[in-house]
Amino acid sequence: MYLRTTSQRRKDGSVVRYLQLAHNVWNTEKGRSDACVLYNFGREDAQTRDTLERLVRSIGRYLHPGEAEALTPCLPDFTFTESRPLGGAYVLDALWHSLGIGDTITRLLGKGHRDRRAERSLFALVANRALSPSSKLAAAEWVEKDAEIPGLAQITDDALYRSMDFLLEIAPALEEAVFHQVANLLNLEVDLLFFDTTSTYFCVDEADEAAERDGRGWPVPGDGDEETPATSTTGFRTYGKSKDHRDDLPQIVVGLAVTREGIPVRVWSWPGNTSDSALIRQVKADLKEWTLSRVVWVADRGFASAENRRYLRRGDDHYIMGEKLRSASKEAQAALSRAGRYREVAGNLKVKEVRISDEERFLVCHNPEAAERDAQVRARLVAHLSDLIKGSDRLPAMKRAELKGVISTKPGLSRFLRTTAGGLLRIDADAIASDEKLDGKYLLRSSDPTLSPEDIALGYKQLSEVERGWRDLKHVLDLRPVYHRKEERIRAHVILCWLALLLTRVAETKTGDSWPNLRRELERLQVGTFEGSAGFFRKRTALTPAQKVILHKLAIQEPAEMQDIRPASKAS
Repeated sequence: MYLRTTSQRRKDGSVVRYLQLAHNVWNTEKGRSDACVLYNFGREDAQTRDTLERLVRSIGRYLHPGEAEALTPCLPDFTFTESRPLGGAYVLDALWHSLGIGDTITRLLGKGHRDRRAERSLFALVANRALSPSSKLAAAEWVEKDAEIPGLAQITDDALYRSMDFLLEIAPALEEAVFHQVANLLNLEVDLLFFDTTSTYFCVDEADEAAERDGRGWPVPGDGDEETPATSTTGFRTYGKSKDHRDDLPQIVVGLAVTREGIPVRVWSWPGNTSDSALIRQVKADLKEWTLSRVVWVADRGFASAENRRYLRRGDDHYIMGEKLRSASKEAQAALSRAGRYREVAGNLKVKEVRISDEERFLVCHNPEAAERDAQVRARLVAHLSDLIKGSDRLPAMKRAELKGVISTKPGLSRFLRTTAGGLLRIDADAIASDEKLDGKYLLRSSDPTLSPEDIALGYKQLSEVERGWRDLKHVLDLRPVYHRKEERIRAHVILCWLALLLTRVAETKTGDSWPNLRRELERLQVGTFEGSAGFFRKRTALTPAQKVILHKLAIQEPAEMQDIRPASKAS
């Protein structure tokens, strides 16, 4: 490390000299050492050179006390004043820029009257989701006191809210740009796209006021027009069928499209009473605008209506959809009646293809582990049912009828109950035997004639990546609770969570480790602040072997050892 002087000739012919703190780094491509500037002190004539030299000697004494003590015997020691995590935000910021997200946001925001720090503010909100989820008010304090956000020392909560408003303005263009950038940089396979929805509830007393909305679920301004006609009237946070079993609270519906690698490529949010079967048409229409090549859609049984299947067949696209064999549909009954041999395609997965239709292919899948779980669940249900009807023979006929009525409201129990000719309640042994034949089995249907049975079965099995995404959104990135009431802010919050999930999934894919493990190790990389009479400097802790491995797998350069260095001002 050394003081470096550079010169610049001005238009009037005068020469201005600048001071820099630098060290040499070997350039393997050029075969020589290049100066790496750690800090620019500014113009030489505006600095006290003695002060700079004392600062450098002081730092050297602190880093190597045995060798440099004699050089600066009279200088006071530096005081260690602060330490905060560096590694998590540093890695997320590197991924943010390598995927082109930061540049895209800056380009889309343009040069208008927006806050110039909007891109940094949005990154801070995304990093906050991934590292320490909190409200936007708490996020502002986190940035100032607890985080090391490159290029953003502090921010107000008002500025964070404004950046969320900007985000919603550019969201469609940003989502498309990010998809293509991520797909190209990571060489993603987008032949299979997995889609699923969830709901997230709000602890509020009443639903939002109803408003006219278009087919995408967005509010229609005024009375609407021919281009954006109103198709429904509902609030955004409203009551609907909750996947969190909270039908008593207003909710929104969130949709997620994921590649076979587990990378989330797009997110949607709709009013809370939107049905699954109506969503998939909008999802395909949105992705069609991205001019994707042939796509096979993989979705669960909630989307398997005949209308949805016809819609997904438009163009060159196809689908893989699952349904329970216990659904008693005509396809399920036909599939069970066909003979055939199972073949193992993966651990704990066997398949057999059955001929039912000339337009669709059907596969019966069997998972031995799931079969064991099904058997255990049934055993508990039958035991509970036996306890309920025990001694019922002694009850009056009316009381037995009342008990039967109570049991009928519980489908899991009622399917194993039969009533004798005399009105007595019994366990249905035939129903148990029939149910046993379905343990661990489910039915897949696909419109694609080119996929092998193995590809269909394994493709559907990968739908679990979406389910894992929901778990991480809810429990790692804290999609809920949502600290917003305005629809625009809620939609922006969902997009921020998606961006955080995208970054963490990329990190997981490249390292082969989970984000909680990566986060725990990276946050051990700290940056400390040291202050003394000669000025102050900020230095990171030494990298652990585990941290070096993470950075290597992510192809991220190690952070500079000296993060900042500044001499004391002349007044001091």
